[in-house]
Formats: sequence, C-alpha cells, structure tokens
Amino acid sequence: MTLDELKPGQRGKILRLSGDGPLVQRLMALGLLEDSEVAMTRRAIGGDPLEVQVMGYALSLRREEARRVEIELLQ
Repeated sequence: MTLDELKPGQRGKILRLSGDGPLVQRLMALGLLEDSEVAMTRRAIGGDPLEVQVMGYALSLRREEARRVEIELLQ
C-alpha cells in the first residue's frame, strides 16, 4: 500500500521509499523516514494535494510524491 491510498483519519508506518534521486532525498529531508508513523489528515478536492501528519507537523504532498512512500496500515 502507498501513502496516497490512505483515507482521512487512517494511519500507517513507513516501510520504504521507492525510487532514488533528488525527490526521494527531499521526502526523507521532510521527515518521511522508514519506521516513522504518518496519518492522513485531508485531501483537496480531486485528491491532489494531500496533507499528512508526520513527526508532529503537517506536510502537504502531491499524489505522485505520496505514491513513492510504501506504508503498512495501522489500526
């Protein structure tokens, strides 16, 4: 499952970031690290961008960026 598939209110644990290069490094610099917990806060109309809670702050991502973050759904 990827981060863009979470529904508002759901939480997940980051398993890995797919790809390489500057985009993945940027996502890591923003706090999207393996074993970190993320929660979907809300989505814009149309689903892009989306807002997640990670490491105590709100982060807005494009759907394409969120698709690179593989997660495990938490209950």
